[in-house]
Amino acid sequence: MSRARVIVADADINYIMPFQLKFAEDFSEKIDLEVVTEETFFREMFLKPQKADILLVSDSWYDPSLRRHDISHIFVLTEQPGSDDENGEHGEKKEEPGLHYLFKYTSIRGIFNAILSRSSECLTGIPAVRKETQLIVVCSGCGGTGKTTVALGLSACLDANYRRTFYLNAARLQIFQHMLQNRSPVSEREVYMRLNDAADLSYDDIRHVVRREGFSYLPGFRASLMSLGMSFRVYGKIISAVRRSKEYDCIVVDTDVIFDEEKAALIDRADKVIVVTGQNRASVYATDMLLKNLSGINGEKYIFVCNDFRKNQRNTLNSPEEPAGFTVSEYIDHLNDYDSMTCGDLAALPGIQKIAFLVL
Repeated sequence: MSRARVIVADADINYIMPFQLKFAEDFSEKIDLEVVTEETFFREMFLKPQKADILLVSDSWYDPSLRRHDISHIFVLTEQPGSDDENGEHGEKKEEPGLHYLFKYTSIRGIFNAILSRSSECLTGIPAVRKETQLIVVCSGCGGTGKTTVALGLSACLDANYRRTFYLNAARLQIFQHMLQNRSPVSEREVYMRLNDAADLSYDDIRHVVRREGFSYLPGFRASLMSLGMSFRVYGKIISAVRRSKEYDCIVVDTDVIFDEEKAALIDRADKVIVVTGQNRASVYATDMLLKNLSGINGEKYIFVCNDFRKNQRNTLNSPEEPAGFTVSEYIDHLNDYDSMTCGDLAALPGIQKIAFLVL
């Protein structure tokens, strides 16, 4: 069967990225997906006859002449639904065969479902591709780099991009709860007993205490691992249980800065490792020291992120006198209003969205 051609066209790359990720996830190599973010290129492209199954285009780029092309379904993303002369009786734009109007600021999930339902004949018979649960470990060579900020923002961003995401704070002493709406710890005594004693933990053992704030997460423990009589191995059991449940696409594991045999084993087990650093000399040095104990850092598995970047301060990462032993893939700017931000706010940051794209 021939592959369906899908074109997504909009100048806002951050807006259309979720559609790109969703098409790629569900249909993988079964479709030919083209993303266009330059209007001039888009106009030139349609100067020649085009054949496509689905065109998703911004209303500022849409022109009736597009209907002369052999396109089965054109979806126009409108910013002001019901604003022209083609309105239906309830204020929405009146649709014609093969032409559909979608309000741009409806949920992305709703828009994608509408695309699939109205163009099902183009995608019928194309099986959705299900991947194994991806394990993403976020780590750092030293404290204070904003590792938890990156991990929580990434979890929220992945969830917003249709990835069923489970966040796990794997620290000996957990202090991540300040970013959440519900800060209360796990209180059930039976859960602690099961976590400590079970040789083969099941997700059903913890399912009832798992919470959701967009992404799913295991609430913090009421005390440190040492005080609870548990070892770091408990996190490995939790990860295995969550993976076996097959309920999630991604597990984001937020680790502390301690590097030992168990941490090394967790990093080796990961599909992706996000190493968070700062731009100052001490942070870069600590990151270099961490990397000396890891293997394969030049492969696609490792993603290096500079968090809390301030362009007016010295950036040791670019220092010719003390060159870093790694290359940063993305910078996340300093946040002046960090204390008032939610995980959803973090997910909207361009740097976090770029990391999500690199992960997937």
